[in-house]
Amino acid sequence: MSWAIGWDERWKRDIGYGVPAFCDHPGCGKLIDRGLSYVCGGEPYGGSRGCGLYFCDEHLHVGVRLPQLCERCVARKEPFAPTPDTVTWLHFKMTDPSWKRWREEKMKREEELV
Repeated sequence: MSWAIGWDERWKRDIGYGVPAFCDHPGCGKLIDRGLSYVCGGEPYGGSRGCGLYFCDEHLHVGVRLPQLCERCVARKEPFAPTPDTVTWLHFKMTDPSWKRWREEKMKREEELV
């Protein structure tokens, strides 16, 4: 199994080291990916302690006894709002031939809702 691209049901967005993203800290804007190196909690979906959002090195705190956590999870507060997908990632999903089946299924689901 690869962690290149997956889906996070909680945050309703693509995750994995193959997904370019912005740091989820408000106002940061640093380009990272949504791989395990950047996830709050250090495990997929945040594990048992993290929120599962993604942060650059400046905004992800690594402790001796705790997993890597964002400042909100260190303080046991509600998580930040996630940042939107990058334009680069959205363009890739909408144009790359490898995502053709996904686009067709998405369009079919949307048509069924109308």
